[in-house]
Amino acid sequence: MTESYDLVILGSGTTAFAAALRAAELGRTAVMTESRTVGGTCVNRGCLPSKDLIEAARIHWEARHPRFPGLGAKSLDLDFRALVGGKDEVVHDFRGRKYEAMLATSERVRLHRGHAALVDPHTVQVDGRRLHGEQILIATGARPLVPSIPGLSDVPYLTSDLLTADEPQELLDQPASLLVVGAGYIGLELGQMFQRLGTPVTILQRSQRILPGHEPEVSAALEEALRDEGVDIRTDVEIVGVRRDADGVTASVRTAGREERVSAARILIATTRTPNTDGIGLERAGVAVDGRGFVGVDAELRTSVPHIWAAGDVIGTQTESRMATPVGAHDGNIAAGNALGAERRTVSHRVVPRAIFTDPQVAVVGLTDEEAVARGHACSCSVVSMRHVPRAGAVRDERGIVKMVIERESGRVLGVSMVGRDAGEVVHEAAMGMRFGATVHDFIDMIHVYPTMAEALKIVAVSFFKDVATLSCCAE
Repeated sequence: MTESYDLVILGSGTTAFAAALRAAELGRTAVMTESRTVGGTCVNRGCLPSKDLIEAARIHWEARHPRFPGLGAKSLDLDFRALVGGKDEVVHDFRGRKYEAMLATSERVRLHRGHAALVDPHTVQVDGRRLHGEQILIATGARPLVPSIPGLSDVPYLTSDLLTADEPQELLDQPASLLVVGAGYIGLELGQMFQRLGTPVTILQRSQRILPGHEPEVSAALEEALRDEGVDIRTDVEIVGVRRDADGVTASVRTAGREERVSAARILIATTRTPNTDGIGLERAGVAVDGRGFVGVDAELRTSVPHIWAAGDVIGTQTESRMATPVGAHDGNIAAGNALGAERRTVSHRVVPRAIFTDPQVAVVGLTDEEAVARGHACSCSVVSMRHVPRAGAVRDERGIVKMVIERESGRVLGVSMVGRDAGEVVHEAAMGMRFGATVHDFIDMIHVYPTMAEALKIVAVSFFKDVATLSCCAE
């Protein structure tokens, strides 16, 4: 038996739900498929559970390390399994309210569970059930990529799936020590979280600095903050191999030609992510992918097959996209509208704010200095320490920097990077400004609430013309 829908969606994550809701708004029918847990990565094993545990770790750490005179350090009791249980409650509640409830009340959107694969350009098979779609959307997301390290297959390694709820990959017991492979946002967020909960953490990074895709000042400021908390960060490291031993796992690493061994109770692989495009029949439908398996799309999110579309993490950096939940939600809405006859829209990923929820936070939008130069911009840059931001001093947290990249002739802001308290909130002002073509003078003329961390944007803008170290708090 074959079921027919206006839109068949492979996946049930944020991108898929955004597309399904758009289809329903247009009066059309949609069906999603899911082989794991409804809601996809973000709600079940990514954004939501990680931020819950990261905040718990912050409270635990700050109780023992007060910043203010007159506040004594206190050691809080820690029940790791109870923390995990609380994290699961948050996931269950959010999944129920934001995903499952919609399915229960919608007359136009359905979900079928099981492994889904295209059998021809218009048909998806889900464990024996056939779904015919006038239009198809691929929104299967991505998963942790496990690198080829000798001996790793014989070691019980962790990935970011340790955050999951109701699945066997969930980590229920706190590791006595942890070796993290990779110093991208996942490795750094989880590494600091475990260190703050009392698990000694060593981070191994192949490149010469952490966060290699960010501004070098960002990498340096965050590395200093993490090292100050006791995280053992080792860069320019080659992992020769890993092996299981009586106490956990030992990695053989090579640095500057010298080989040594690093041991820990558990190992976490946090290198990069790979698209969920294998085994879903793309070749049977004629859908083209790039060399890493990401689905190729045009600016309207159409694949090489006219009625098949793709959005979210599964397209990687196609159309200059970012692998991030809000990007997927935004693009899922556009893809569904384009597929189902709404006014045609193209995607624009020129202004996509992103944040890393370490402490201090990292937030960026637009181009780095290096990226701006590579694109032919004649640009100027300025970097200001957080010690020049009054709010940072008032709350006794002056860790971090803010950097602004501007087009030299016009003064138009091309990019902002910030390491500091509440950076993930501040970056939205920079993003909105850039969305409407703001110049450095616009950030200077904008009256900011005093004292706030958002003043960092005004101060770094002023720094192009004056020495901010010699100015009064409110001087321009």
